[in-house]
Amino acid sequence: PTGSGTGTVCQRIAQNFGFQDLSSRHFLRENIKANTEVGEMAKQYIEKSLLVPDHVITRLMMSELENGRGQHWLLHGFPITTSRIISLKVPFETLKHRLSCCWIHPPGGRVYNMDFNPPHIHGIDDVAGEPLDDKPEAVAARLRQYKDVAKPVIELYKSRGVLHQFSGTETNKIRS
Repeated sequence: PTGSGTGTVCQRIAQNFGFQDLSSRHFLRENIKANTEVGEMAKQYIEKSLLVPDHVITRLMMSELENGRGQHWLLHGFPITTSRIISLKVPFETLKHRLSCCWIHPPGGRVYNMDFNPPHIHGIDDVAGEPLDDKPEAVAARLRQYKDVAKPVIELYKSRGVLHQFSGTETNKIRS
């Protein structure tokens, strides 16, 4: 789920195994910034603090996967392959706290954390000098929605024997 440390963990895995890290969140930001058709579709959901549906993400990711033919990649933020699935299990309250401490600069995709990576000026992006977005009221709703949507996917991968779950509350201490 958002806030569990998937970005950090995926970067480490990709680097260790020589994979290309393909982050759906990164591609969403790029497409929204470029005002592409799929970016505009995704923006409608994001502005309502909803998860972007699979049909939109699939459309987005397929073009990226075509560009990466012949390479090994790690899909990050979208369960599209069944060869190996990694699920990070982080307690709801930990995720809620982490996300409530986050401020985002949507146009630039920069994320600040008030606990360990705050902006130089409270509420202002370090690079663009523009206001940061803080939506704590949407955090719990997004996490509940993620749990409802992800549960059947996780159960499917578990039943196929390809799910690898890791638990913890700190990215550097998550374990199987």
